[in-house]
Parts: sequence; C-alpha cells; structure tokens
Amino acid sequence: MITLDKNLCKGCNICTEFCHQHVYEESLTLDKKGVYVPNPKNVERCTKCQICSLMCPDQAIEVEEDDED
Repeated sequence: MITLDKNLCKGCNICTEFCHQHVYEESLTLDKKGVYVPNPKNVERCTKCQICSLMCPDQAIEVEEDDED
C-alpha cells in the first residue's frame, strides 16, 4: 500500500521521475497549496522498492509491505 501525505508533499515530482515502474503520474489539478501533487495511479506495478519514499525530500510517501500471512 502506498500512502501519500498531501499535507507534506510540495509537488516536486521526484517520486514520479525516479519510479522505474511508472507508478506515479502528475496530477492535473492543483491542491489547496497550489501544487500538482503526484497521484499513485498504477499501484499494481509497485515492487515495493521504496525508491519513492527514500527520494522524497519531505517524507510524504510511505510504502508498506503486504502481509504474507
């Protein structure tokens, strides 16, 4: 599961640029801060590599491992 905290995100789109699986896409609408927050659209492609959360300068992305129970 990918959690994007829109209150922390400043719309730099580093996650969009560094995701090799193209999970994120830039939003077409401005948020309340006036930025285009990335949208995790293709979540099924996510390999849980966590590059997006590591590269995010605002720690706005959390990638949770699926429970294997």
